[in-house]
Amino acid sequence: MLYMIMFMFISGLIVFSSSRKHLLISLFSLEYMVMVLFILFFIYLMYFGFELYYSLIFLVFTVCEGALGLGVLVNLIRSHGNDLLSSLSILSW
Repeated sequence: MLYMIMFMFISGLIVFSSSRKHLLISLFSLEYMVMVLFILFFIYLMYFGFELYYSLIFLVFTVCEGALGLGVLVNLIRSHGNDLLSSLSILSW
């Protein structure tokens, strides 16, 4: 079970590091890695019998991270018309 979770996290990390074209793909891979970390965190808490309030706090921060990413994506699409990272210039920020 642990090997499967580690494989899922590593595959998400590979997709995140290899996606340099679109911002949406990068955000999807970040959310995938966060969900894998949530599964690992949940299993850890259940195994040792800790309270599950920590997982709720983790999910709150995950939702905040996702909303921030979507806000950046909407701002980028409104200003540039697409989510291509190659159309950005460091001087335009």
